[in-house]
Amino acid sequence: MEKIFNEEIISQIKELLQPMTKEVNFVLFTKEGAPTVDETIQLMSEYSQISDLINVEIVDIDQNQDLAMEYNVSLTPTIVALDSDKKDHGVRFAGVPLGHEINSLLSLTLEMGQKASSLPMDIQEKIKAIDKPTNIKVFITLGCPHCPGAVHKAHQMAMLNENIQAEMVEAQTFNALSTKYGVSGVPHIVINDSHSFVGNQPIEVFVDEASNA
Repeated sequence: MEKIFNEEIISQIKELLQPMTKEVNFVLFTKEGAPTVDETIQLMSEYSQISDLINVEIVDIDQNQDLAMEYNVSLTPTIVALDSDKKDHGVRFAGVPLGHEINSLLSLTLEMGQKASSLPMDIQEKIKAIDKPTNIKVFITLGCPHCPGAVHKAHQMAMLNENIQAEMVEAQTFNALSTKYGVSGVPHIVINDSHSFVGNQPIEVFVDEASNA
């Protein structure tokens, strides 16, 4: 099977992730025969070889149902990101983060690997003030150049507030879910199954929508 990352890309990723000081742990939930599972396994296996600070555990969802329930995972493939203490911050990738979405994976790894948010302090405080369970789904396609920015904003919010779970959802892999939420253009953001908006909007819009959902 042809490798996803060639030597030039590996070198670029290593340089990008150089500021990391903490381990980032990924749990990849798979299911035999599910769409894009093989590609996701290959991606995360190769990704874990790029840095000693990246760890990947691959589990079958049918054989690890208790773990799937613990992490609130029902879709496969789903990648759960955990910090160096293996704490779950509610960050998910449902579907393979390839194409433009490799940028979402890299941004998440870099930020979690530094344990420091790049958001302004006033925005951080507003995010931390959200005091109710909040689920953010960001529907994307792999060819969408604007989607990684929206995914990363949602992930940043989840990393700052344990009430928030944020997941990238690959719209074509999970077509039934896309239909359910009326996804036509991407990025399409759905908050608590009730509020939605389209586009890589400023972080203030994400925070306001989540606060009012």
